[in-house]
Amino acid sequence: MKPAERLLLAAKRCEMDNLEHLATTCEIVGDISRFIHALQKERGASNVYLASRGERFADHRQERIEECLQTERIMRQRLDALASDGSRPAAGSRLLERIARVWHALDSLGALRRHIETQAITADEATLTFNRLISGLLSVVFDAADTAGDPEITHALVAIFHFMQGKELAGQERACGAIGFTAGGFDTPHRRLLLHLVDAQQRCFDTFTEFATPEARRHWHEGLPPRTQAGIQQLREMACHEIPLATTSRSLGETWYELTTRRIDAMKRVEDALAAELSEMCRGKIAASRQQMADLEALRATLASNDSPPPVCQQLVDLFGDEPCRELGTLTANAVDSRLNRSLIDLMQAQASRLQALGDELENTRKALRERKLVERAKGLIMAHQEMTEEEAYRFLRKASMDQCKSMATMARSIVDLSDILQKRRD
Repeated sequence: MKPAERLLLAAKRCEMDNLEHLATTCEIVGDISRFIHALQKERGASNVYLASRGERFADHRQERIEECLQTERIMRQRLDALASDGSRPAAGSRLLERIARVWHALDSLGALRRHIETQAITADEATLTFNRLISGLLSVVFDAADTAGDPEITHALVAIFHFMQGKELAGQERACGAIGFTAGGFDTPHRRLLLHLVDAQQRCFDTFTEFATPEARRHWHEGLPPRTQAGIQQLREMACHEIPLATTSRSLGETWYELTTRRIDAMKRVEDALAAELSEMCRGKIAASRQQMADLEALRATLASNDSPPPVCQQLVDLFGDEPCRELGTLTANAVDSRLNRSLIDLMQAQASRLQALGDELENTRKALRERKLVERAKGLIMAHQEMTEEEAYRFLRKASMDQCKSMATMARSIVDLSDILQKRRD
């Protein structure tokens, strides 16, 4: 086997290896999706239970816990395989570190459930604890998208991350509404939080639409039941009125929970379709890579046949115009005259061009991800120091960037850098 041929086959095997590891990462994303969905349902049931002082949803909450434990066991098995696998890990060091932190946080779920059972914790405190855990799980999906080596799969991971984030905000809306409706009214903080969650969801779904495939967008637009959405909107408007809610024969808290659960279950079906699309994309790329390797083997067999020799490579000979150098040109031409070497050179040139294009697209995607994280961090600083809501902080940041003719990312970087400098001086 010629050296160039061995190198090309090694590159293909490396590409295949990376794709298979990426497929494993995508399977982990699917497991996380299912576990988050179970956690979201447990969080909603726990809020009704706590807000009603244990009078409602006691049995329903236990059912949700059992479902959550089942999906958690499946997810833990998959994650544990990353650490026990003797071969190269299926994830980068940063992603593995993120998973380790989430694993550690999972161990505190038992204590949280005991506190909820004994009502030793408020509904808001329980919601915050659930939110932090789910946020950590979503960060695993984000890092999976940020470290993926294939641009098309990266786009799909970015889309599913933002959809999962939007769905999580919908779950937080369900939890917030369950507290207010079950208690018989919304105070100002919960009313503002509800409005913020509705707006933040839309931004996530807008980003999802930007990165998603046409088929994924179709699933999203066709997946939401119109009647359910209309009922939720009606209850949202009721929640925004600064008057006590009228009691009915059936608790508004349970009605809200049922309607929002239908909406979130519809989102879960879309999420499942996204995960299936992602898995199919990985399988397709692996199959295509295998086919390319098979084609290389067929090419080698063809090149080994006793066909008539091809014409001399004139491109190299023509580099030398005078007679003294022509002998060197002829020797060089003869060295690359075989069909095998010329074909492999063409293949490697084509592959290099393709990899360069993929690298450029991947870098653009990663840049977009880094800028989004930077904007989110800047918004958090603005919210903390200016006592603004997230929406107000976003508008403040956008106006500042427009006033100074800078991009949102550039302005966000300035705010973060200034905050770091001020923090160092205080230290």
